[in-house]
Amino acid sequence: MDKSLNTDRFLEVMGNYPTGVTVVTTTNDLKVPLGLTVNSFASVSLDPLLVLWSIDKSVSTYPVFTQTNHFAINVLANDQADICSSFAIKDIDRFSQCEWEFSNRNLPIISGAAGVLQCKTFKRIEAGDHMILIGEVIDILSTDKQPLLYHRRKMGGIPDSFYE
Repeated sequence: MDKSLNTDRFLEVMGNYPTGVTVVTTTNDLKVPLGLTVNSFASVSLDPLLVLWSIDKSVSTYPVFTQTNHFAINVLANDQADICSSFAIKDIDRFSQCEWEFSNRNLPIISGAAGVLQCKTFKRIEAGDHMILIGEVIDILSTDKQPLLYHRRKMGGIPDSFYE
């Protein structure tokens, strides 16, 4: 089958798969905060507590994220679509677009997130044009806020009718 047809169909199916939205953050060697929007986030293991996400090898923050020993996964709340968009735009000061602070582990944490998992890097796996980063969860912040969802290039919260 034609490769472009496979790619188009793959993107169509993946675009129809709803996901949560996260912003993964870390700091560079100078302790400058860096972050990017990620929807390729998933749990891996309960013992030990492991999660994964993947990063495109072509993004500007790739070298920092693939060499860092710690990162934070900020699970965005349903009222944080603007933050999702800001952390997906190139060449802006992403952290000036939101409220945030350093955690006690010196990781940038986005204020108002639905949850935050601070992780130490457990494993890196090359996979095509991406690198999969597996993190061992070392600290957890959980709130009762609803998560932000992404589906067919749209963002929003879980509709109330979902729970009826």
